[in-house]
Amino acid sequence: MRRKYILTCAVTGNITTPEQTPYLPITPEQIANAAIDAAKAGAAVAHIHVRDPETGRPSMSLDLYKDVVDRIRSSGTDVVINLTTGPGGRFVPDRDNPRVAAAGSTLLPPDQRVAHIVALKPEIATLDLNTMWSGSAVVINAPWSVTRMAELIYSAGTIPELEVFDSGDIALAKHLLAEGVLKGPCLFQVCMGIRWGFDWNPETLNYARSIIPSGHPWAAFAIGRMEFPMLAQAWLLGGHVRVGLEDNIYLNKGELAVSNTVLVERAVRILREFGAEPMTAAEARAELSQVGGWSR
Repeated sequence: MRRKYILTCAVTGNITTPEQTPYLPITPEQIANAAIDAAKAGAAVAHIHVRDPETGRPSMSLDLYKDVVDRIRSSGTDVVINLTTGPGGRFVPDRDNPRVAAAGSTLLPPDQRVAHIVALKPEIATLDLNTMWSGSAVVINAPWSVTRMAELIYSAGTIPELEVFDSGDIALAKHLLAEGVLKGPCLFQVCMGIRWGFDWNPETLNYARSIIPSGHPWAAFAIGRMEFPMLAQAWLLGGHVRVGLEDNIYLNKGELAVSNTVLVERAVRILREFGAEPMTAAEARAELSQVGGWSR
């Protein structure tokens, strides 16, 4: 059982809305400050999406990503930057003609989905392997698209964090490893509680862990009220962990978390009760130096 762990803070995401919580970081300054404060509280990694400052809606603007990354890098606070590549994968079928994209579709070619990775060269970039129904949209990550995104991520000197939402996603990862598309060992992130993927319970997490190839580091998180129970379970099973307003907006039942920092602080307190301490960003880099493609 590992006594130290990598704690990731997912500070804003693309699903949580300002209508759900007034504490959601929206502007580049707010997102960068949330990442910096989370790092000071114990997070080694900041997982980052960006938002349109005027509307609060998810954005893929390179300028916004650059603003956030520049602020973090110039802050003097050490944190591993993890940028999403998830946006651009959603397709909403028109009900009268399902072959036509309806409002809310964001499906884009792979080169556009990773343009900010190529430009900004973060240490980690998420690489979603799921094709599944999600809310009102179908998330589509075709193997050929994933292959191209992986190629561009590696070319930037960035490592992909494989986001897996169900067992078939891990099967796809194994196939891409066998084909040489992915450079092993890989970093896996088990995403739990997203309908219709992995359920958020210990049995499911143990199953997911059991089918991740041996020798590959992994982490897990759950959305909503199971964020902290599954945080403890992930650590007990030997994985790394994640919290943040992307995944859960409550500190207690009916009590909104006033920041990402309070979620990080609770995660550290919970795992400290087991005798575990969070890795620093430098320790996380040393831990991740085993991952294929890591060149930092």
